[in-house]
Amino acid sequence: MLFNLLRGLHILAVIAWMAGLLYLPRLFVYHTKAAPGSELDSTFQIMEAKLLQIIMNPASVLVFLIGGGLVWYDGFHSGWSFLQKPWFLIMVIGALALAGWHHVLGRARKALAAGRRDRSERFWRMTNELPFLLAIVVVLAATMKIGG
Repeated sequence: MLFNLLRGLHILAVIAWMAGLLYLPRLFVYHTKAAPGSELDSTFQIMEAKLLQIIMNPASVLVFLIGGGLVWYDGFHSGWSFLQKPWFLIMVIGALALAGWHHVLGRARKALAAGRRDRSERFWRMTNELPFLLAIVVVLAATMKIGG
């Protein structure tokens, strides 16, 4: 029962985190067009900061804490051999890649808040779906137990 509770909480945390990872770059698409110092710029700054601080950061922490709990629970009850399986390694690499992208988005938010437009609207449009593509790989690796 504890494992199922942890798994459910993990899925909810992943959903919240992914929502932010997908929405924040979309906000950047429109924010890059707003004139620095304008009312629209200020509105985007508030939206982006709250999305990161209230949803994305707590959700990402929960993903890793609960995910670690799932690893510990499964290893303690079923053995630790799964740690060397390709599907598990793909999940870990995918989660770390999402965390890296989260960091990139956080730095981009700070740049936009400072009035810098380091990346173009086109860049944010092109990279907007990267987290979802990565999520497809991670979810399929885990559910299909790729590589045993």
